[in-house]
Parts: sequence; C-alpha cells; structure tokens
Amino acid sequence: MSVVHNEQTKYIANAFDRASTSCLTVGVFAPIAAAIYTPMGSSAHVYPLVFFGVCWLFAAAILHLSGKAILRRMR
Repeated sequence: MSVVHNEQTKYIANAFDRASTSCLTVGVFAPIAAAIYTPMGSSAHVYPLVFFGVCWLFAAAILHLSGKAILRRMR
C-alpha cells in the first residue's frame, strides 16, 4: 500500500470516529444536561430520553467500530 492510500484510510477512519463522538454528544450528553437543568415544575418524559439516548449511543458505537474496522483493513 502506498503512503497516500494509508493516509486516506486513516482520514476516513478518523471521520467515522468524529461522527461517533458527535452522536454521543448530541444524542446522549445534551439531553442529560437538558434534563439536569430543566426546572422542577416542568414535566419531562424520561422514557423517550432514555430510548433515544440508547439509540444515539448505539449509533455512536456502530460508527466507532466501523472506523476501527477500516483501520484494521490497513494492515
């Protein structure tokens, strides 16, 4: 494999990993912060937050593992 191909492969794997970090931030950490800082008087539905948080966490894991798989093929 050429050096250019290796760098392009690492770039693609890094893009998948950045996307997984974004999924984790937007889908898990932001709703947790919103739930913490929501005034007590308002009724927040917990089940949709948990369900969608798990979905975003699953998407982040899939993207992260895809990036790792791309790097494994580089050997």
